[in-house]
This record gives sequence, structure tokens and C-alpha cells, in this order.
Amino acid sequence: MLSLPQSPTCPGLFSPSSAADGMLIRIRTPGGIINSRQCYAIANLADDFAAGYVHITNRANLQVREIHKNLSIEVLNILQELGLGSRNLEVDPIRNIMSSPTAGIDSFELIDTRPFVRALDNYFQEHPELAALSPKFSVCFDGGGAVSVGDRLNDIRLLAVVDGGNTYLRLYLCAKDTGVLVKKEEAIALVAALADVYLSYTKQSDRPNYRRPRLKHLLEDWGIESYLKLVTGLTMQGAGSRGLGAGSGGLGMGIHPQRQPNLFYIGITLPLGRLESWQLRGLADLARNYGSETLRLTPWQNLLISDIPNRSIADIQDEISKLGLDCSGTSLYSALVACSGSIGCISSNTDTQTDALKLVAELNQKLSLKQPINIHFSGCEKSCAQHGGSDIALVGTKIQQGDRTVEGYDIYVGVGDSSFGRELYRGVTIVEVPRILERIIKLYQRQQLTGESFGEFANRCHI
Repeated sequence: MLSLPQSPTCPGLFSPSSAADGMLIRIRTPGGIINSRQCYAIANLADDFAAGYVHITNRANLQVREIHKNLSIEVLNILQELGLGSRNLEVDPIRNIMSSPTAGIDSFELIDTRPFVRALDNYFQEHPELAALSPKFSVCFDGGGAVSVGDRLNDIRLLAVVDGGNTYLRLYLCAKDTGVLVKKEEAIALVAALADVYLSYTKQSDRPNYRRPRLKHLLEDWGIESYLKLVTGLTMQGAGSRGLGAGSGGLGMGIHPQRQPNLFYIGITLPLGRLESWQLRGLADLARNYGSETLRLTPWQNLLISDIPNRSIADIQDEISKLGLDCSGTSLYSALVACSGSIGCISSNTDTQTDALKLVAELNQKLSLKQPINIHFSGCEKSCAQHGGSDIALVGTKIQQGDRTVEGYDIYVGVGDSSFGRELYRGVTIVEVPRILERIIKLYQRQQLTGESFGEFANRCHI
């Protein structure tokens, strides 16, 4: 058996972290794409060493929790040989490279970003010195398609745009638009140069209380212009017009035609990103029997099966239902997000996972949606599960009732002064939450404009 060193921050396959419910590992899946063989191996690991389930994370990783015995070197070698572990262990904890889960199959995308993801992952493997960067360092490629990952926060985001009749990648740093356009063939060189300058900053930084300064700290100290001036050797277009992406947004749930003729992908809702090992094996079987053995994990903690012929749609829908999963795209589960909560994190004030599932189970009996509503449960102010805005956010708190303390939530909607949105209620017990959310969602359904999201409605009507 192999005893692995624990990671104090972000776990990897070879660097587990300790949590309240046991050890956890995170398996990097660049771009969120995995195949059936990899799924079977992960399911076996979850059964043999953990509690028989996996989680899809908000970076489209796979996370295995409740590990109570050391992983064998044989198992780790198998995962590594299957492409689920870094070839270079030093870069194992580096964050997953993100891209749209519909890369290469999206009818609206401007650029297929899968080659960029593979090339950058190879670059990371060949440059172990980058392990000195913050483990929060994150890169995203967005092909400009219908399923955008623009709502996910990343240190570096390259978005495909059309400018002056040509297609470029537009550079965003920590969600700030730099206005810089880069040619497709220079994308990896750009990220490499940005990482090298960031590495030099890390080595000389004397910021207090930061073991490894984040890229946002570099931008605070140097500013974007000074940072980019140090990135040399590239022929980048100047800061011109904003350019146009192609897509209209969406989470990719339900059934959708691919850019390949007569093929479809199907988005499957996973409550809070959780999959029992038997379900994971079942989905791997479906991808093998009906598609191209490809599953695509999404940053919204769901997954897609791609390359399904039209004749097989009805059959695969029936099989998905037998697995106890939903592919309608309008379930409240489809955009439900929650952190690990008090079961897995000492910082959490509430059991977010249990509370979120109970809430949606109750609301699903009373409501029918035409489009998803993003409900975000956070056990504390850190907002680990979803860093961007949401339609409805519930933030865990402790409520004093006489001589006892109970768990509750502050409720936020839309956009406001807080990163969670505008505060609507403070100190609501979990018993009261379903009634409040049912009332405001029904109000939204009665008064919403065509295509209007709940967040947009909340801002317009100031509920």
C-alpha cells in the first residue's frame, strides 16, 4: 500500500486532502472529457477504497470522498496509464483546464478548443516548475459556442471571437477584458508566457499572509498593462472592438443536435454532481453502446453523452431513466449547486448538501419549470462551490432562538452589493426556506418576460 503526502490546499490524485468525512482525491479531467474505460476504473476505485460514489466538481473534475484506507500503488498506476493521473507528479495538484463541455460538437462554436486543452496539459506536464504557482491558478478556453463557460471564474480565459472578419481568442485576466486578441496558433505560447511572468512574480513577491500569491494579487500590484508589457515574443492584435462570440448561452441539458449531421448530445442532470458508482458504470455503458464512449463533465456538475444517432434517442432516454437520472433540462436539480457543507468542511454553518436536496425534492412536487433556475447553497461566506453570481443564493448562518442555536440561511437574489446578490431575507430557518422560495418562484412564473431568467426578473421587479 502507498501512503501519499497530504495536500494542505487543493487535492489531486497523488496528493489527497483531509476532510471531516475522510480523505478526498480530485482526478483531473482536462476539458471534462472522459471515456468509458476511465469511468469503469474510477467506479472501481470508489467502491474499493471509498464510499461508492463520486462527485463532479465545478471545474469538471471528478472527486472521490470518504477514503478511509491508502490507495495501492497498483491502482494509482492503472489510473495514470488510463490518462487520469499526471505523468509528472509535481504538477498533479494544478487546477483542471476548463473548456466548454460541447467543444467540437457545438453547432455555434467558432473554434474547437479541445486541441488547446490537450496542448496546454502537455505543456504543464513538461514544466514542473509551474507547480510553484498558486494551486488556484486556472485557465479556460471558450470556443464561443452556445454552451459558454464565461460564467466560471478563471485566472486566464481565452474566448473565441470574430473581429474584422477574422477569428481570434480574446484574453481575459481574472474576469477583466484586456482587449487583447491573439491568433489561434499563438494561444498556448500566450498562456505559457503569462505563466512564466506570473512565476517570476511569485518568486519575488513579499505580500504578507500569502504562501503562494494568486494572479489577482499580481494584477493588484502591477496592473494589467504592466503585466502584459512583460509578456514578450508574441504578435498580438491591439485592444480593438469587443468582437462577437457566436452562442447564446445555456447549460446543455436535454437533447441537442450536434454540428455533425444526424448526431445528438444529451445533457443529464446529476443532483449536486453526485453519481453512485453503479450509475457511473451505467452511463459508461450507455456511452459505449449508443455513442462514441465519450462522457463530457460540465462545470455545472452535470454531464453530457455525445455522438448519439437520432434512431437511438428514445432508447437512451429510457435507459437514463432506469439509472434514476433526469435528462429533461428543466428540473430544479439541473442548476442546483452546493458546497460540501458541515459534513465535509469545518467552516460551514449548515449541512448544505442535505438541505439542498430536501429543498428541491419538496419544490419539484409543487413547481414545474420551463427553464432552469440556478440555486446556490453556500455554508459560509467563502462561496467555494460557485464563485460567480446566481439566481438565488442561500448562505449558511447560525440563528439564536431563545437559549439554543439553530442552522439557517440568509437568502439573496439577482445582483446586489454582495457577491451573492441582493439580500432578501436574513436568518431564515431551513423549515421556512421552501415556503419562501416557492412563493418567489411562482411570482416569477406569473410575471416573467419571454426568455427572462429568474435573476433578471428579480433585478427588474426588485422582489
